[in-house]
Amino acid sequence: MNKNRTNYRTSPGKRHPSGSAVYDDGVNFSIFSRHATGVELLLYREADSEEPFQIITLDPEIHRTFFSWHIFVEGLSAGVHYTWRVDGKKNTRITGFRFNRNIELLDPWARAVSQTLWDRRAACTGRHAVHRSMRGIVVKDEFDWEGDTPLNHPLESSIIYEMHVRGFTRDASSGVSNPGTFAGVIEMIPYLKELGITDIELLPVMAFDEQEVPPDEADKGNTNYWGYMTHSFFSPHPGFCVTPEKGTHQREFQEMVKALHRAGIGIILDVVFNHTAEGGQGGPNINFRGLGNEIYYHLNEKDKRKYRDYTGCGNTVNANHPVVSNYIVKCLEYWVTEMHVDGFRFDLASALGRGEDGTPLPHAPVLWHIEYSEILADTKIIAEAWDVGGLYQVGGFPGYRWAEWNGRYRDLIREFVAGRKGIVGEVATRISGSSDLYEKDGKLPINSINFITCHDGYTLYDLACLSENDDPAMCRQQVKNYIAILLLSQGVPMLLGGDEMLRTQQGNHNAYCQDNEISWFDWKLRDSNSEMIRFVKEMIALRRSHPSLMRRSFMTGRKSHGKRLPDVSCTV
Repeated sequence: MNKNRTNYRTSPGKRHPSGSAVYDDGVNFSIFSRHATGVELLLYREADSEEPFQIITLDPEIHRTFFSWHIFVEGLSAGVHYTWRVDGKKNTRITGFRFNRNIELLDPWARAVSQTLWDRRAACTGRHAVHRSMRGIVVKDEFDWEGDTPLNHPLESSIIYEMHVRGFTRDASSGVSNPGTFAGVIEMIPYLKELGITDIELLPVMAFDEQEVPPDEADKGNTNYWGYMTHSFFSPHPGFCVTPEKGTHQREFQEMVKALHRAGIGIILDVVFNHTAEGGQGGPNINFRGLGNEIYYHLNEKDKRKYRDYTGCGNTVNANHPVVSNYIVKCLEYWVTEMHVDGFRFDLASALGRGEDGTPLPHAPVLWHIEYSEILADTKIIAEAWDVGGLYQVGGFPGYRWAEWNGRYRDLIREFVAGRKGIVGEVATRISGSSDLYEKDGKLPINSINFITCHDGYTLYDLACLSENDDPAMCRQQVKNYIAILLLSQGVPMLLGGDEMLRTQQGNHNAYCQDNEISWFDWKLRDSNSEMIRFVKEMIALRRSHPSLMRRSFMTGRKSHGKRLPDVSCTV
């Protein structure tokens, strides 16, 4: 690109594909905004450029098709940063519109984003300086996969390991070259392979707002560490990249996936489509709110300035509106086709089953579209089958092939190991696959994702110590008890990363904003707790060597009468 040029010629462009698309002779930009009356595209040279080098005003007679606004910028190439400004009618209480021509918006379809100049607190208070928003980056995907494809391990033979990209290698004890990044994960693949896990489940890696924490936490220097505040669902998080200012997000993520696949390890993404980083009524306009607030969110019918909140995060995505449903499905398909991921775990998935009036739907369109997408047909789909609005659908989540985080398994096994009496019968049901939850609807043991601990709550060592008065020997023994039960249970086991080396959070059970030693892996534990790692590794090996521990059908006690049992190597 000629850096000295300040005005590129333009032509009308086209409405598909959404976002920015690079061609030999320029870049096409397209964005959806049904009720916009005026749209501008702002182009920047760098992530920290104070002023755009070109502002292009779109003519609705030329640059709008149906409700998409589009323009082709001739001669432009990858590397440019860009934002949108959108104007429209106001009266938010009646219409729900939140147009503001003075706020620059991030493209929801951007494949890479920059947060260099972002100041959330200023944006929320209306004191946001001009040209200091988040920005999309024009990228061209030219990655050489060298024949790589998603692994799609059968669920029944899967051992899932939940972990956080930054926390996995951020501590100096990891010894990696680029701590806290996708590249750092690559350096630790030998450890994951030796442990015997088949799939890693990553806490959110789609670009999120690290500044989204309460003011008192921000004043302490804390940030949104877990990442459950997504704003750009097509972009890897820049904070996990080595050179995000160069727009290398896609390539760095793809390198990690390819390296994991070469080691035989699949990758599952924890995705957060139930709410966004724009928050509640006092939150900032980042993208969706300024483009189509009344489309993308559940709003209060009597006062559309307010948001219906079934997530506990200020807003709820209106997932079953056709525009939003299409966005979600296309996004998932992108991560499978272009980024080669093997599965998704859906945060507060029950919120996605609510209709446009908030009522739970028995046949929510977005959930069934995900289930029946041919592109996603071999992709693992796992639901956190509840929301904060009162829905709890473990054992009854809509669809057939959706696996579920089995919260009932978690709660009961914790009680059993802690010594609660009179529950042996139910424990037997849980460790044999929870037939009471799944068999009646024709589902299988592999619909149950079994776990004792996850990112949300205590680590396994801290949990064990709660009931053992901090007796180290007994804590270790209880951890072994938990691990043994988990890996001998029918269903799909999920381990919290670090539990195998007795990682502790010093009793913190809600470390969502702790981007520090509380949350990071201390790799010195690898040596001091090597015996526990050996135990976990051998329990995993035991499970993987015995098909009887990885059944696809429930144990009924009935003879098969010579019928061939299902092959455990089949996919779901």
